[in-house]
Amino acid sequence: MAGAVKEMDDYVGFANLPNQVFRKSVQRGFEFTLMVVGQSGLGKSTLLNSLFLCDLYCDAVYPPPDMRIPSTTKVQSSTVELTEGGVRLRLTLVDTPGFGDSVDNSQCCNPIVQHIDQQFEDYLNSQSEIKRVRVPDSRIHACLYFIAPTGHGLKRLDIAVMKELHKKVNIIPLIAKSDTLTVTECTEFKKRILEELAENDVEVYSFPGSGEDEEEIEINKQMKDRMPFAVVGSNTAVMSGGKKVRGRKYPWGVIDVENLDHCDFSALRNMLIRTHMQDLIDTTDQVHFEGYRYSKLGSAVNPQFQTKGSETRNPLAQFEEEKKEHELKMTKMQEEMEQVFEMKVMEKKQKLKDSEQDLAKRRDAMQANIEKQQRELDDRRRQFNDDKAEFESQQRKYEQERGAGSLSKTTSVPLSQKSGKEKKKDKKGLFS
Repeated sequence: MAGAVKEMDDYVGFANLPNQVFRKSVQRGFEFTLMVVGQSGLGKSTLLNSLFLCDLYCDAVYPPPDMRIPSTTKVQSSTVELTEGGVRLRLTLVDTPGFGDSVDNSQCCNPIVQHIDQQFEDYLNSQSEIKRVRVPDSRIHACLYFIAPTGHGLKRLDIAVMKELHKKVNIIPLIAKSDTLTVTECTEFKKRILEELAENDVEVYSFPGSGEDEEEIEINKQMKDRMPFAVVGSNTAVMSGGKKVRGRKYPWGVIDVENLDHCDFSALRNMLIRTHMQDLIDTTDQVHFEGYRYSKLGSAVNPQFQTKGSETRNPLAQFEEEKKEHELKMTKMQEEMEQVFEMKVMEKKQKLKDSEQDLAKRRDAMQANIEKQQRELDDRRRQFNDDKAEFESQQRKYEQERGAGSLSKTTSVPLSQKSGKEKKKDKKGLFS
């Protein structure tokens, strides 16, 4: 039955598989490659010797000033076989002498990036052959990046280099020589570094956040809270409290490098060697190398396939990122279309508003013209009525005068009875 879990009643034997894997792993041995990046004088060699409790680096010889020459970044690898409790570890240390020591450090990161890519390329070629043979794994599994204890934050060089490396390797930032800072200064310096890393989108090694073991979850949380690690290295044993400790002696006291109250050296060693070494190897193989392989094989089929930074991304992460970019693009297009639509609606509303205002002005003008014509018409009507009344008055007056004249003629002396002189006078009055 698919998905069903059945507990065996009797012993079968496959519960012994972890022991078989353990024996095979012990016989084969383990491989781990560690890169250290940082300016000279930050205690890189001393710290590595302290981590593995052996002289991996001999005492450095510093030439006098007149013998020094302008340095350039070089990449030097050294391999050592370590054995502890029957377990063999093939440790490869990659040092970068000359890093950040030049006047112009704009190109100091190129040899480091080229070395990391070259290890990826060599491993990919060995895995792509028809008859594959087991070759030493020289891929960089972790990069310890040493930060100068200035207390003022990261330098521009630190940010630029880590931005170039964070997609290719697991970066573990370290505050070198942290005994030069007080506890308060160290705490504030850590906060400032984390803030600047977040502002510049620099990804450092991320501790696994999930798991079935509560103790493992608590350990990961504690390790994450101490990032970046403030470390102090020492190759000598000094007396402190009546016992010998690995540390550094000062006039004001002793720094015990393995005391978590003094520095994070012990936490770094536990994380790097005892608890998270296999996770660093798996992350390199499943994320950084798989992204490089995905990009290389894709570009072999399609020359236009490779994009900037694609060789350093996990294919699934790249797919999710492309999906998010597409969704953001669609959202942006939708917002732009909505803005265009709103602009057109606003323009249409403005046109309608302008038309309404124009019609209102024309209506007001026509109304004013009509009112003016109405007033003129009223004035003319009133003038006409006045003229008519005056005319009728004159007409009545004229008729009255005419009627009075006719009556006077009717009541006057007949012409036959008048004298000749009066007749002449009347005739003259009619035509005068």
